[in-house]
Amino acid sequence: MRFRSFALCFLAAVLGPQLAWAQGDFAAWLEDFKGEATAAGISPATLASALDGVAPLEEIIELDRRQPEFTQTFWGYVDGRVTPQRVERGRKLLAKYRPLLKKIKARYGVQPGFLVAFWGLETNFGDFMGKTPVIASLATLAYDRRRSDFFRSQLLDALRMVDGGHSKLADMKGSWAGAMGQLQFMPNTFIRYAVDGDGDGRRDIWRSYPDAFASAANYLKSIGWRPRERWGREVRLPKGFDLSLADLAVEKPLSEWRKLGVRRANGRKLPRARMSGSIVLPGGAGGPAFLVYRNFRNIMVWNRSLLYALAVGYLSDRVIGLGQLRAKRPANERPLRREEVEELQVLLTALGFDPGEPDGIVGSRTRAALRTYQQHANLPADGYPTIGLLKGLRQKSGN
Repeated sequence: MRFRSFALCFLAAVLGPQLAWAQGDFAAWLEDFKGEATAAGISPATLASALDGVAPLEEIIELDRRQPEFTQTFWGYVDGRVTPQRVERGRKLLAKYRPLLKKIKARYGVQPGFLVAFWGLETNFGDFMGKTPVIASLATLAYDRRRSDFFRSQLLDALRMVDGGHSKLADMKGSWAGAMGQLQFMPNTFIRYAVDGDGDGRRDIWRSYPDAFASAANYLKSIGWRPRERWGREVRLPKGFDLSLADLAVEKPLSEWRKLGVRRANGRKLPRARMSGSIVLPGGAGGPAFLVYRNFRNIMVWNRSLLYALAVGYLSDRVIGLGQLRAKRPANERPLRREEVEELQVLLTALGFDPGEPDGIVGSRTRAALRTYQQHANLPADGYPTIGLLKGLRQKSGN
């Protein structure tokens, strides 16, 4: 409870008016939204049942600002998700549902191991589909300024799900961000890609495994999933490797990476496949290196977190029987706290390296600014924030 109070106080200090919600302001916003929903064809009965009495939930904003993808190291994130128990259970479920998953692969081209990995990461194989009222959470996030347009659209589609009879309002429970079902579909994704996999005339992503898996596969196919390719692989970089090449923005054919001395993690040469990939260093120059392919980018369309995409890929490998990562875990690693990341961003700005608005989140702009600073300081330019780098920035600024 003490931590939660501290977190809310911190957010209020950082975000100011965004959390200073007056009920009158929300009520006015809600009336405006109801007008938009009416114009979009949502029935008065659905609007009344779904939105009458709805109120913003401040804890949703707290969760939005401290997502684990932003606050954990690579090893902390992956170790907490690709556990021995989850791997073993995933293998058993892969065997149990193999006939169904093979049929889905034949139709949509998505390998069974990936669907099981998404399932495991999203809901622990259906154990935790979420208990938050979806309408209230989406209304909260739509009213909040950070991603208002995105969640306003999601709220409209959630109402369309109820209005069209796809879901009862009482069943509209999910994650704090409004994701629902076995594989956590957002309302926009449900409306566009959910399918009836068992032929009963409904698209039940909560209780029907054929519907849930087929819907996920249909979505992945629609964004360009490649049926014959893996997601990527752990690799070994040569000494003196140019770290500026370790970036999703740099994509090269495997033949070029071979020429640059990149090898598989076991030391063998890369395959001679006609594929392209990018090098990513999720733990900085001292951590593991991965060569990621087009399906990795497809996973990032599902969830734009680099750590999430790596966890899905690694879990899919483990579920189908491939081995563990070869890189060694550091002994004393800890992530920067949000306030430390914000301080780092402020210090970078003061030194002329633009990380964007200080928000305590290490995004692509912050990494680019940090990489540029590292180059100027003759440091390994991996764009990875550490407590050592923060201390160095403090010294340069005289703090």
